[in-house]
Amino acid sequence: MPNVRRECLRPADDGWEPPTAAEVREIIAETGLSGSGVARFLGISSKGSRVIRRWAGGEDQIPYSAWALLCDRAGYRRIWEPREE
Repeated sequence: MPNVRRECLRPADDGWEPPTAAEVREIIAETGLSGSGVARFLGISSKGSRVIRRWAGGEDQIPYSAWALLCDRAGYRRIWEPREE
């Protein structure tokens, strides 16, 4: 999990911390999708690429649901599922 803090890979109700812009960019890169591809994958409107740029630029915080789906697409575990300790 290079460059992504463990706190960003937790269920929303179990100590999740929002990712930084750099972490958003890292996960997007790991998905192999373009900005418009990410927007389509997440089902975001026609202005979706702009939304993705705002998340990647740190202008807006990415919602947990979008973050969780991107992490899953990037090959991380399904972060919304509780981990067995």
